[in-house]
Amino acid sequence: MDMKKLAGEKAAEYVKDGMVVGLGTGSTAHHMVNAVGEMVKNGLKIQAIPTSKATEAQARELGIPLLTIDEVEYIDLAIDGVDEIDPQFNAIKGGGGALYREKVVATLAKEVIWIMDESKLVDKIGAFHLPVEIAQYGSKQAMAKMEEYGFHPVLRVRDGKTFVTDNGNFIADLHLGAGFDIQDVREKISGIVGVLEHGLFLNMCKRMIVGCASGEVKVIENSAI
Repeated sequence: MDMKKLAGEKAAEYVKDGMVVGLGTGSTAHHMVNAVGEMVKNGLKIQAIPTSKATEAQARELGIPLLTIDEVEYIDLAIDGVDEIDPQFNAIKGGGGALYREKVVATLAKEVIWIMDESKLVDKIGAFHLPVEIAQYGSKQAMAKMEEYGFHPVLRVRDGKTFVTDNGNFIADLHLGAGFDIQDVREKISGIVGVLEHGLFLNMCKRMIVGCASGEVKVIENSAI
C-alpha cells in the first residue's frame, strides 16, 4: 500500500479549473504533481508555481503550465508534504531542502493542504531535525550561535559535499528532540544574522490529507483557519 500515493492523489482532487496552484516538493508531493499532470492532460486549465527546481522539471515534463513567483500576487491552493506535524497543525518541513520556496508559496496561498503518510503524525514535533536555511557567507558564525543556544546544529551534507539549496545557501539541521519550546526556538533562530528561513510551518494548513496503511485516506480539517 503506497500511503504517499494515496494522499497525493486525493489532494489533487482539490485542484479546480482556473486555479493558480503551488506544487510542493518531495516524495509525497511527487505523486500529487503526477496526478495533476494527468488532469491537465485531460483538459484541466490551471497555472502552477513549483517550489523547487526538481518539481519545476517534473511539471514541465507533464505539460503543466508554469508561472514564476514574480508573476503572481496570490496562489489559490498550495499542496505540499511535511516531515512531521502535531495535532495543533504545527509542522516541520525542509527535509528535502526546499523550505524557503515552500514557505514563500504557502504564505501566498489562500488555502494550504499538507499531504503525508500516517507516520508523519506525531504528538509533539522535534524528533525529526529542524532545517534552517543559512547564507554561505557567515555560515560558521550562524552555526556557532545555534550551538550556543543548545540547538545542536549539523551542517547538511549530501554525497560527501556540503548541501546547497536551489537558492545557493546551506542548511543547518537542528537536533532539538520532541517537545521543544516552539516559540522560543522560532524567536531565537529568527534573530540570528545569516538565517534566511526555518522549517517551522505553524498552523498554516486548512487541511491535512493522510494516507494510511489500511488503504484509508483521512482528511483532517483545521477549524481554526
